[in-house]
Amino acid sequence: MKILKIKVGITGQSGFIGTHLFNLIGTIDQFERIYFSDEFFQNEKILCEFVEQCDVIVHLAAINRSENQEELYNINIDLVVKLIGALQKTKSKAHVIFSSSIQEKIDNFYGKSKFEGGRLLEKWSNSVCARLTNLVIPNIFGPYGRPYYNSFIATFCHQLNNYEQPKIFADSNVKLKYVGSLCEEIIECIQNPNEDSEKRYVEPDFEMKVSEILHQLQIYKNEYLELGIIPALKDKNEVNLFNTFLSFIAKKEFYPKLYNKHTDDRGDFVELLKIKSGGQISFSTTKPGVERGNHFHTRKIERFSVIKGEAIIELRKIGTEDKITYQINGDLPSYVDIPIWYTHNIKNIGDDDLYTVFYINEFFNQEDPDTYFEKV
Repeated sequence: MKILKIKVGITGQSGFIGTHLFNLIGTIDQFERIYFSDEFFQNEKILCEFVEQCDVIVHLAAINRSENQEELYNINIDLVVKLIGALQKTKSKAHVIFSSSIQEKIDNFYGKSKFEGGRLLEKWSNSVCARLTNLVIPNIFGPYGRPYYNSFIATFCHQLNNYEQPKIFADSNVKLKYVGSLCEEIIECIQNPNEDSEKRYVEPDFEMKVSEILHQLQIYKNEYLELGIIPALKDKNEVNLFNTFLSFIAKKEFYPKLYNKHTDDRGDFVELLKIKSGGQISFSTTKPGVERGNHFHTRKIERFSVIKGEAIIELRKIGTEDKITYQINGDLPSYVDIPIWYTHNIKNIGDDDLYTVFYINEFFNQEDPDTYFEKV
């Protein structure tokens, strides 16, 4: 018997939150993703075709920042109005999940656009008895955010990775939520919707001062970028912050990183890894011509260390086509750290067995492996 999947469309699919949500939904068999492009808002017919296909629409499309604040307000309201128009024209009763903001109670144009957008959608949902979930969202951070736009954390990570000195303009306490945590909450709204429309206040993962965040990121810069040490990560929030920092490293230029090899008449000695966090280290041999991997992780910190043989390591960010390729030789032992949301593999291109050491920051759990297969 064929199981009907929930068809989910995401306006703003190509944005920061939209990309993470689109990719995460793609790992869940229960869902079918309905493709969206920002250009759909410029064509009523295509927008209606998109709406007609969806059981659930997550409305993320919006402008966060603009020099012209009135224009920002007008654009955000116009996007809501166009979505409602398509819902009405197609007589859709899709479950709409609207991304509002904690700024909706603040006297600025972005906050006003979110408050008014939610009010317009509530009016539509009441008129047709459709389900609306209005999510009031705190400050979001995470990998691959846009510096100077999505989050001050993205800006700090970008600056530190480029050896610039970040500046703090207001050292306030900030309520923060990791983009992956937000996506999980949105998915929970889809899987277990409230019978009635609701306004849900998304709880932050943690709260910290801006200066405390910067201090933590500076530790990552000093220990990881300059010394190759996996820093102490005492909880899930610090793992998420570290993965965010790693996502801003210039991958092609930074890796592979050569180890210091000490040679004397006894042979060679190499320190593979200095860790201030837990996890597990594994060892493998790979026969000539054999390829391992072709999977990605959504949270794991992972290091490949080639200590003998010749290998090619390939990476490709999920949702993109560009591949990054590293060629490594055990005569010059080196490592490549694998960023989350990059599918990756390692192939033995030599004539002898390839020896590789793998580090992951958590024990392998068969019930929750965080491993999704996709060919590089």
